[in-house]
Amino acid sequence: MSPYEVIRGPLITEKSEAGRALEQTLCFKVNVDATKTDIKNAVRKVFKVKVSEVRTMNYHGKMRRRGRYSGYRPDWKKAYVKLAEGERMVEYAQL
Repeated sequence: MSPYEVIRGPLITEKSEAGRALEQTLCFKVNVDATKTDIKNAVRKVFKVKVSEVRTMNYHGKMRRRGRYSGYRPDWKKAYVKLAEGERMVEYAQL
C-alpha cells in the first residue's frame, strides 16, 4: 500500500485541533486495513517528520434509512499520530 492509500485525509474537528495545538498530535482518517506501523511509515514519508506513537480506533458504520430502504454507512478507521519531541507541526495543506 502506498502512503497516500493509507492516509485517506485529515480529520478536522474541535477535539483534533485542540490535540494538535496542545499535544502535537495529528488526526487522520485512514484505510481500514492499515496497521499502526503502516500509518507511522506513511506519515513519516508524506510529511517528513518523526512519529513517536500512533493510536487507532475502528468505527462501525451507522444504519441509515431513506423511506422504506435501509442500509449501513461504510466502516472507517481514525488514527491519532503523536509527533516526536522537537518536530515541527504539520500543515494539512501539504497533504
